[in-house]
Amino acid sequence: MFSRAVADLSLVRPQPTTFMKILVLISLLAVRCPTAHAQDPVKTSPQYYKVLLENDQVRVLEYRLKAGEKEPLHSHPAGVVYVLSGAKLKFSYPDGRTEERAAATGETIWRDPTTHAVENIGDTEAHAIAIDLKTSGQH
Repeated sequence: MFSRAVADLSLVRPQPTTFMKILVLISLLAVRCPTAHAQDPVKTSPQYYKVLLENDQVRVLEYRLKAGEKEPLHSHPAGVVYVLSGAKLKFSYPDGRTEERAAATGETIWRDPTTHAVENIGDTEAHAIAIDLKTSGQH
């Protein structure tokens, strides 16, 4: 009787739960797919960005987004944005949150590291200079 019980147990294999399958899939995708925070806006949206200067310390970008245009999800390191021509913008974040902001001509804005998509929902072209600060690992 004991040997039969042991034999029966050897035939029972635990089946992976749906949770475990999802966890494995997410892990594989995280390894195989580039993450949102790694999306360089100059690569994802070269039509909106022009590199004016780049060295080991900073990257200076000129940014233009016409009324009605929308750029895809991308990331920025910490830095400063100087608004040359104001516009009304809608920012969408990976967590589903959105916010609308008016950027005024002449405004200087500190920007923490961020990942977002941007849409110009106003009537004027957004024009700005962005100074992205580089960390010691970014070159």
